[in-house]
Amino acid sequence: MSYFQSIGKIQYEGKGSDNPLAFKHYNPSEIIMGKSMEEHMRFAIAYWHTLTGAGSDPFGAGTAHRAWDYADAMDTAKARVEANFEFLDKIGVPYYCFHDRDIAPEGNTLQETNRNLDVIVELLEQHMRTSGKKLLWNTANMFTHPRFVHGAGTTCNADVYAYAGAQLKKSLEIGKRLGAENYVFWGGREGYETLLNTDMAFELDNLARLFHMALAYTKEIGFEAQFLIEPKPKEPSKHQYDFDAATTIAFLQKYGLQEHFKLNLEANHATLAGHTFEHEIRVAAINGMLGSLDANQGDLLLGWDTDEFPTDLYATTLTMFEVLKAGGIGKGGVNFDAKVRRGSFEDEDLFLAHIAGMDSYAWGLKAAAKLIEDRVLDGIVDNRYRSFNDGIGADIVAGKATLHTLEQYALQNNPIKNESGRQERIKLVLSEIIFSV
Repeated sequence: MSYFQSIGKIQYEGKGSDNPLAFKHYNPSEIIMGKSMEEHMRFAIAYWHTLTGAGSDPFGAGTAHRAWDYADAMDTAKARVEANFEFLDKIGVPYYCFHDRDIAPEGNTLQETNRNLDVIVELLEQHMRTSGKKLLWNTANMFTHPRFVHGAGTTCNADVYAYAGAQLKKSLEIGKRLGAENYVFWGGREGYETLLNTDMAFELDNLARLFHMALAYTKEIGFEAQFLIEPKPKEPSKHQYDFDAATTIAFLQKYGLQEHFKLNLEANHATLAGHTFEHEIRVAAINGMLGSLDANQGDLLLGWDTDEFPTDLYATTLTMFEVLKAGGIGKGGVNFDAKVRRGSFEDEDLFLAHIAGMDSYAWGLKAAAKLIEDRVLDGIVDNRYRSFNDGIGADIVAGKATLHTLEQYALQNNPIKNESGRQERIKLVLSEIIFSV
């Protein structure tokens, strides 16, 4: 059965095209800095938004009624598999991502739930074999069900912790079977509401124990995916332990996990943490922790995770600039953890939204490449720190300086002259480059 009969394969038609169902900037085979656009971005769709999202919000029911939604939950799950691979083929995206509870419904027992998963995973495996599509990453949803009200790896209830471990074990087995290139941990309930009833140290210790168990099991079954942690400061917990990139890296270093994990960074989560996406990418990159990206954007006028499709060209340019400067995202990719707006409820909107996101990232990639090839920002930064190239500055960088030598230099009372950072001019240059590609 075809779920998108009226829509053909989305093609690249270039900037002159007025076809809304065509790419204007994303040309998968175009070579940018030695790699194709497809290789640079490794785009993926988010199963939970694209296939299961219905447009509901805290104040209203869903507005989208999809052809793959049936009365029986397992029939719906099977139909979503077919819709997923048809969508991937027509939009031209090589990867997809999912939570375990996205692909198959929970049963009355863990055994029944696992049987449901086995049925759907077999279908996914068959479609992947025939289509050539791949699993960028999978993960376990240990935040939606009421059992996780106090967390999963950080719960105060040992029975819940055991259930979380069993669910994680099954999820890792699924990743192994489907050849997932990464495995993501997102601590949706790994946090607290108040310190008045929370033993933070104990909860963090237990979370680290769960991660070490996961590492041990992947070695046991030969699952060689890259492990990723996705930072988020709040929602649904008031304060989540993986607040931002820096906090997460500190946690990994404390518990001896830094050699086994990288970060899956999301733009909207950066906003909620009071950072820009490029800040989070830079922090991860300089610590050797850049793993993968969840591409979306938030609404600065709203205080929650709106998961909008990325269309801000300044943001996509600076994102891809950081990615290129870091040497790429390796086994990671650019996953559209984004949902169409509640008013965009037609099936065609799923394509239009992904086209907008993919074109915006392709536009940003081209602009970022120009920034790097023309050394626009590198030249500015090099010039700004040139005082460290010789004299006392060179001694500081070489580790030759001491407080004694710094004092001796300062006592010469040479005039100190700071220079303007010229931020406004730099931003104008950035605009000129973005709109010239």
